[in-house]
Amino acid sequence: MSENTAVELRRTGINWATSSAMIIFHVGAVAALFTFSWTAVVVSLALWWISGSLGIGMGFHRLLTHRGYKTPKWVEYFLTFCGTLTLEGGAIDWVVTHRIHHANTDAPGDPHTPRDGTWWAHMGWILTGTAQQHGNAVMWRYAPDLMRDRFHVWLNRFFWVPQVVLGLTLLAVGGLPLTLWAIFLRVTIGLHATWLVNSATHMWGSRRFKTADDSTNLWWVALLTFGEGWHNNHHAHPTAARHGLAWYEVDVNWWGIRTLQLLGLAKEIKLIGRAPAKLRPEAEPLKRAA
Repeated sequence: MSENTAVELRRTGINWATSSAMIIFHVGAVAALFTFSWTAVVVSLALWWISGSLGIGMGFHRLLTHRGYKTPKWVEYFLTFCGTLTLEGGAIDWVVTHRIHHANTDAPGDPHTPRDGTWWAHMGWILTGTAQQHGNAVMWRYAPDLMRDRFHVWLNRFFWVPQVVLGLTLLAVGGLPLTLWAIFLRVTIGLHATWLVNSATHMWGSRRFKTADDSTNLWWVALLTFGEGWHNNHHAHPTAARHGLAWYEVDVNWWGIRTLQLLGLAKEIKLIGRAPAKLRPEAEPLKRAA
């Protein structure tokens, strides 16, 4: 893949399949606001944590993309399955996109840098071009570890199946209101939360580490993404399984990984070396977009 990947993707035009799905889910999310039940709220919050924390944060990101820790295969597959419930694409495509992002952060080739525009970084890159739908050659180049795994290859192709089964189950059990909340509203909010990591945490916030890119730490994005908003910490040490370094940097995904470790289900956890004094001199003031 050339360094001008992002530019090449934009030139292919609107991805109508993805754009149509986004329109449908956003309409469904708005419709959910006209219905309410505490059951729908509780189920939605539970699924938000399962899909966003177990699936994306602990699974797609810190385990599959950066291999910040190791788990038994059945745990890896379970976390991957949870990640499909976000409707953020298959795990392999997600991992490939994120590895390309780290290889070209805020430089030519970055799939979603705000330097190409705030809208592009947040959502435009998903709606335009091939988005996360990579070809075999690109997937083999950036994720050969996952391409050798038959389960990951299969689930990457049929990532939408768990969401459909879940939706039909919720419709049968709780009717349309539960489906609107736990599928359409939950997925839409989860998507925007993830996209805020691509956009907001490269524009606003504070910087503990002097990285070559624009990554920042943004507390409210961290709360929405179970800890992924401590983005400057992450870009300074990409393979570290823990992103929230200070006591006030809430990192639910790290708590989940730590729980797996205590249960004997996570090992070889990569962490940033003990150097708290080093962090303060390198800290930079609040960074705002022009």
